[in-house]
This record gives sequence, C-alpha cells and structure tokens, in this order.
Amino acid sequence: MKAWISSTVVAITILGTSLGVQAQTISRIIADMGLSPADFEILSATSDAMLAGGAPRVGAESNWVNDETGSKGTIRVRDVRDNCVHLQHFIRPEGSDQTREVRTRRCRDAGGNWILTP
Repeated sequence: MKAWISSTVVAITILGTSLGVQAQTISRIIADMGLSPADFEILSATSDAMLAGGAPRVGAESNWVNDETGSKGTIRVRDVRDNCVHLQHFIRPEGSDQTREVRTRRCRDAGGNWILTP
C-alpha cells in the first residue's frame, strides 16, 4: 500500500509538472486535469498492465475508459532505453472537447518493478 501511495504521489507530481502546474495538493492536480480519482486509478492500472508482460515495445498502445465518468485515454510506449520506458498519455476527461497529452517515465528497480521516476 505504501509503495502504491508513493508511486501515485510521484505520478501526480510528474503529471502536474508536465502541465506546468505549481505545487498543489494531489486532489487539486487531478481535478485540474479534469480527471476524477477513479479515472486516475484506471489510467494507472492500464499503465501497470502494459508493463506487466516484461519489456514493452515502442509503439505499443492501450486504451482505457471509465464508464462511470466518461473519461478516456490512450497510453503509448514512446521510448524504451536504459531500463526505463517513456509513456505518452492522451487523456480526454469527461465533458472535455480537448485531448491532453502527458508524458511519464517508469524505470525498473532492482526487484524488477516499474517505478515512476521524474
């Protein structure tokens, strides 16, 4: 549980930094993106699933949707290098006509886990 919370904090920080957001609470950053906490959980679970099979390949994509809110998105593997994967997220929050792009990076730790990194 503690590792998941740490990963979520790092993810929110990365997502917030990508959007040019100054230091804010986690809930505020998610809200500013137009995502609900449930949307963010689905986005994170989709990212985790993409990496669960081992080494991801550049260009691989996975879609996610939250049927309860209508938010949806696509995650694309943009680059794989030095034990890290760079993900490109195309997010369309519920009620928005605009798709937002956010980039994150996950690197493997000594135990083989994918950890969100700045």
